[in-house]
Amino acid sequence: MKMDSMVNEVRGMKTMAMALVVMTGLGVGACAQTPVLSPATAESEQAQTAAPHATAPVDPFPPINLKNFTADSPTTAEVNAFLKQVWGYDDSRIWRVAAIRKTQAPGVVQVVVFTADKAHPEKLARSEFFITPDGKHAIAGGVVDFGATPFADRRALMQQEANGPAEGAAGKDLLMVLFVDLLNGRSKEGQEAANNLVKDIPQARLVVENLPADGSPYAFHTAAEGVCVRKVKGDSAFFAYSQEVYAKQKGLTAATLQATLDEAVEAAGGDAKSVNACSLTPETKANVEASIALAGKAGVESAPMLVVNGRVLPPVDVSYDALKRIVAYQGKLDGLTVNVQPTLSNLK
Repeated sequence: MKMDSMVNEVRGMKTMAMALVVMTGLGVGACAQTPVLSPATAESEQAQTAAPHATAPVDPFPPINLKNFTADSPTTAEVNAFLKQVWGYDDSRIWRVAAIRKTQAPGVVQVVVFTADKAHPEKLARSEFFITPDGKHAIAGGVVDFGATPFADRRALMQQEANGPAEGAAGKDLLMVLFVDLLNGRSKEGQEAANNLVKDIPQARLVVENLPADGSPYAFHTAAEGVCVRKVKGDSAFFAYSQEVYAKQKGLTAATLQATLDEAVEAAGGDAKSVNACSLTPETKANVEASIALAGKAGVESAPMLVVNGRVLPPVDVSYDALKRIVAYQGKLDGLTVNVQPTLSNLK
């Protein structure tokens, strides 16, 4: 039985993390649309749409239609504050809120946004999402938090409860929490990206939490042995163990798994027999289950997922350059002066 048949590598667009990617990627694949107001004025109230002064920069977008603003909440300023959080890392993106209107569903509000690239403002894209009646969530292919600081609650959760193996900065001001399944090939790629982020952004602290595939005793056991390696030998030993597992995960079978884990434990400086015994204890199982529960609280449904100061990102499904820009931008949003090192030369 091949290990890839044991491991759930969920890539569904309906997970919360992928929904956030949808939000951060609205407007990708733009096509021609009816022109809208210039995103250059996104920080101001859009009701002020008088014809531009002769000396002002050319505004390619026509005035707003106030008939499309039928909902009292959220306000244009609140929507723009939210979009600045999720899109502000991209200096080339411009946008304009074109509608905030009631829907036939009581309390549900439709928001329409037009986006473009600064270099090609004539190529517009139309995107939409919906705000729930409580005003705290947006729906766009999935459910994400909405508001001027949509990631604050999850950031606090991670600072309080993410206590897995760590590397990088000592403080938690720029905290990256990576949820992994050590038998998941995509988690291997996610770990590589996260490791490079730590090197490229010195202020960042990386914490790894286990999220083994649902129903896989093999993934759970692999995570449990990692917990025990850390318990005996410390964080650096865990990272050594996980790297050995990642390196040998391809082609694993149920029959070869334990021998491979034993080798990984020994490579990390641990004793395979004692680590295996430790992995079977209720205390160790509770540790892994606590990591799984933390993922659930954060809305993370599959591995790998990277939570950066509360912002959920799939580290494998976006380019490394974009990932680094988003991490640095999130740090700046949270009041940090982020020093980004040049991208490592060994990255693709």
